[in-house]
Amino acid sequence: MKAEKAEDHSKRIPMLDAHIHLDQYSDGEIDSMLAEAERDALQGLVAVSMNLESCQRTEKLAARYPALVKPAYGYHPEQPVPSAEELGRLLAWTRKRAEHMTAVGEVGLPYYLRREKEEAGEPFELQPYIEVLERFLALAAELDKPVVLHAVYEDADLVCDLLDKYGIKRAHFHWFKGAETTVRRMADRGYFVSFTPDILYEPEIRQLALLYPPEQIMAETDGPWPFEGPFEGQATHPRMVHEVAAALAELYSWTCEEAAELLEANTRRFYRI
Repeated sequence: MKAEKAEDHSKRIPMLDAHIHLDQYSDGEIDSMLAEAERDALQGLVAVSMNLESCQRTEKLAARYPALVKPAYGYHPEQPVPSAEELGRLLAWTRKRAEHMTAVGEVGLPYYLRREKEEAGEPFELQPYIEVLERFLALAAELDKPVVLHAVYEDADLVCDLLDKYGIKRAHFHWFKGAETTVRRMADRGYFVSFTPDILYEPEIRQLALLYPPEQIMAETDGPWPFEGPFEGQATHPRMVHEVAAALAELYSWTCEEAAELLEANTRRFYRI
């Protein structure tokens, strides 16, 4: 499938990007993307955060573009564990913004960092990361907010256990990859997953899309993360969610408009926006 062709057909229906690191773009890039949102048929972006500094920038972006930017605050797991003081400051800061935040995230477990350390023969302790995640899950339960999760492969089973422990029902596993048994467990619990533009060229992701209930899927870009295939050399832009809609339409034999409408409705329902 050609990316530019898919975009032409799927831009008719306004959509939301369910997961983007908006704070990692430059001010000029952000202003340009959001100024063109109506033209690109974009109704909003769920902007996730990496740490306290990232959260603070996301908050400023949400204040600058309140109709478009839906902020999520958290601590990304693919980095060193925060100190107790740093974590405490972030949790307190987040709690004070409960009224205006959309979700807790991005949080989860460090699958790729752990694998990198293990392959290098370096020691790695997972327990501190689990403890950080639990603090955020407890906060999400307290504030009744959905959780945006970085949890792939075997980590997802552990995270599912923790979601059960804290009674969290609204869980969004972004850019998920994992075993079919895990996929079915997540689907049965009503958790949502989101697909990135790599659904156009990754067989593993396309197979997952066919397994997951359509009423529990969303579209994301995870920008500014770059993609391959038809997107090689392109800067990741939130309008690429229309490519995701077109790919899902192809897989399910829907029209592009039907796919875009479903993804938009699912995202609004999950995030209550």
